[in-house]
Amino acid sequence: MTYFSKALMIAAVLGMAACTNGNRFSDADAAGGYGAGAGANGGIVPGSASDPASPAYFNQTIGDRVFFAVDQSTLSPQAQATLDAQAQWLMTNSDYLAVIEGHADEQGTREYNIALGARRANATMEYLVSKGIASNRLRFISYGKERPVEVCAEEACYSKNRRAVTVISMGLGS
Repeated sequence: MTYFSKALMIAAVLGMAACTNGNRFSDADAAGGYGAGAGANGGIVPGSASDPASPAYFNQTIGDRVFFAVDQSTLSPQAQATLDAQAQWLMTNSDYLAVIEGHADEQGTREYNIALGARRANATMEYLVSKGIASNRLRFISYGKERPVEVCAEEACYSKNRRAVTVISMGLGS
C-alpha cells in the first residue's frame, strides 16, 4: 500500500467514526448527559450571568444603567427602581466597589455636558448612599458626550446617551 492509500484509508476510518453518534450536538446537557450540572451550585457557573454574585449578573439582570430626561439630573421613578435593585445587590455583595459614570448626549458644549454628566453620576451615587451603600465603596466620573452608546442626530440615539452607568469592580481586600 502506498503512502497516499494509507492516508486515504485513515481519513475514511476517522470520518466513519465521527458519524457514529448523530445526536452528539443535541441538547444532551439539558437531558442530563455530557457534563450536565458540571457547574458549581447545580449548573450555576461562577462569574457568569447566572451567578447572582457576579458583575455579569448585575449588568444583565439587575441593570447597570439609568436614563435621564433632556438637561436633567433628576432620577425618574424607573431609575429609582433600578437603583433600589443595585443597592440591594451591592449590600449583598459587599466585596465589590462601584464607579458611576455620568454621560450626556451630543447636544451642547463639551464643558456643559461634562458638568451635566457629573450631576447625573453624583445624583446616582447619592441615591445609592441614601439606600445604605457606604460612600467609600462608590466614586463617580463624568464622560459628558465623549462616550456615546449610539451616534446619530435623532432623539432615539440621544435618549440612550443620557445615562449613568454603574461599573462594578472587586474591592482591594478581595
